[in-house]
Amino acid sequence: MKTTVVSRRTLLGGALGAAAVGGLGLPVYAARDEPVADWIRRNAVPLGDLGHLRRSIGGAQIVGLGEAIHSTAEITQQKHRVLRFLVERMGFRTIAFEDDWSLCTQLNEYVQTGRGDLRALVGQMSTAWRSEEIVELLEYLRSYNATHRDKVYFAGVEYFATRPLAYEAIDKYVARHAPDRLAELRRSLEPITPDTTDMGKYVWWYWKEVDNKAPYISNSKAVYELVRGLRNVDEVIVHHARQIASFYEAFSLPEDEIRVYRDARAAENVRWLHRYGDERVVFWAASAHTANAPGLRTIVPPLPDIVYPSAGSYLTRWYGDRYRSLGFTFERGTTLGPMGPIDMPPASADWFEYQLRAGKPELFSLDLRTPADRAVREWLNSTAKTRGYPEIGPTSWMTGGSLAEWFDVLIHCRHVTPVHAL
Repeated sequence: MKTTVVSRRTLLGGALGAAAVGGLGLPVYAARDEPVADWIRRNAVPLGDLGHLRRSIGGAQIVGLGEAIHSTAEITQQKHRVLRFLVERMGFRTIAFEDDWSLCTQLNEYVQTGRGDLRALVGQMSTAWRSEEIVELLEYLRSYNATHRDKVYFAGVEYFATRPLAYEAIDKYVARHAPDRLAELRRSLEPITPDTTDMGKYVWWYWKEVDNKAPYISNSKAVYELVRGLRNVDEVIVHHARQIASFYEAFSLPEDEIRVYRDARAAENVRWLHRYGDERVVFWAASAHTANAPGLRTIVPPLPDIVYPSAGSYLTRWYGDRYRSLGFTFERGTTLGPMGPIDMPPASADWFEYQLRAGKPELFSLDLRTPADRAVREWLNSTAKTRGYPEIGPTSWMTGGSLAEWFDVLIHCRHVTPVHAL
């Protein structure tokens, strides 16, 4: 496969890899735009000790750690640093991760107890996460839990590869706690239980080969309604059933509706984790999910645009200032794509990252809510533009709001290199 050709299915199935805001016909922001450049120079903080982030995060209950693109070592490492700060110094105790809920229950078992083959489990994650850097993140969480009573939990916010273990957990729970309902449950559960652990194969079969999806949708909803109606039911079991129902409904939708459905469900799952754990939550995902972007638009010529409200836009609506959006951005470098390394040229003059060249440190944070004069506020509140999918090339870009709308804080790195693949 050539890296310049990406199908709409690939774009819908994978995570959006770049944080972006903006629109057509944008002005070109040159380095000589001195009011903006001066403001950035004055307020860019070298990313040494992270204590200055405490003021930016304030009393937020949920913090989104969004990455402009997946599979770069520097961004993953800096997100890891910020996550450690949130855990160790600000009391965050739940990690809501952009991957499948059922797989992440196995990863959480490792994080809690050390049981399980970590590298094998990471190898089952979405392609973007199969790296030594993610292994190090999970090893850190395990090490933290091994030495602290107040544990950190790791959970997925996606339904897209719900494994047989979720079905088995529901069956076992009902058999133990409501045996009089077991036969009723199995009439709906057994016909929809995957007969394989190869979820990629199962997804493709259901999505593309099953013509009549109605029985799967009705049975999955029946399972969910039965489970949620049980007296004093374990909420984790209900959540298993919720992901099963989401899976079958999502892959019955037209392709242009799947993205809308996915981010809406991810936001609901983050909210559920916050309510269930009654703890501060770190939401780790692409910026195209974590940013406050009610009208995100991805331009992928010659394919139709992809438009959807991001998960972060729901969280902003629900939580207001109790949700903080941190965007990890970069200026140039190399990422690791499905077919190998992909070079990403320096930011174009009409991308918002171009102005960030004014920040002197190689790595810095910039609080976008810092007081600024009219010229700077106009820049922050105007539409902006950034790169899209590197697999497609410079013809792909993203839009959908303003820089100030998307992010509360930027953490910017000039140059990035690929993660170390497993």
